[in-house]
Amino acid sequence: MATFFHSNSKTKDIRLRRRLVVGSAMVSILAIAGAAQAADSEASVLPHGAQAMTSAELYMLYRDRSWQWSDGAGRMQSDGRRFTAWAGSGDKATWAEGRWTLSDNGQLCFKAQWHASSGVGPATTCFSHKRVGGTIYQRREPAQAWYVFKHATPAQDDEFNKLVRGDLVSSKLQKIRPAIKPEKPRLEANINWSIQP
Repeated sequence: MATFFHSNSKTKDIRLRRRLVVGSAMVSILAIAGAAQAADSEASVLPHGAQAMTSAELYMLYRDRSWQWSDGAGRMQSDGRRFTAWAGSGDKATWAEGRWTLSDNGQLCFKAQWHASSGVGPATTCFSHKRVGGTIYQRREPAQAWYVFKHATPAQDDEFNKLVRGDLVSSKLQKIRPAIKPEKPRLEANINWSIQP
């Protein structure tokens, strides 16, 4: 019975570490949404007649671009739809590797394993996109407020301007990866790292 309790204790410890890693990753990704919403000071209400962007439109918008964040960046490569990112610095540095996916209902998702000193954990973050004429609206899912991502006549503070051609991630990852040595779980079993309510 003590062995069972010990294993259960290890499992709880691993789950706690996983939650901490995913929490760190979510804080980094929330910075994206916060910055985007702050960029458009007007409280945007989605206009009537807004149409979901297609996966082809989203692909053209995001492919081979880096998204600059307040304390990091994410890169969407067209080759294999690879997604890499970094956020934070020092003890709070994290990095991610995964994929970016698109849907015909206007959704872009980042599905990645985030690495931090406390461990490694999966995180999925999605953004919905709708268009009215030449204006693109975006919101972080689930169901956060819509904001203007790109005005029909480009504005200096459009979040879209933070999508840049070029790689703002790879050189930083080369420095961060060796510096982050996550604690490894002691259990060798296949562990479901998803967050449980």
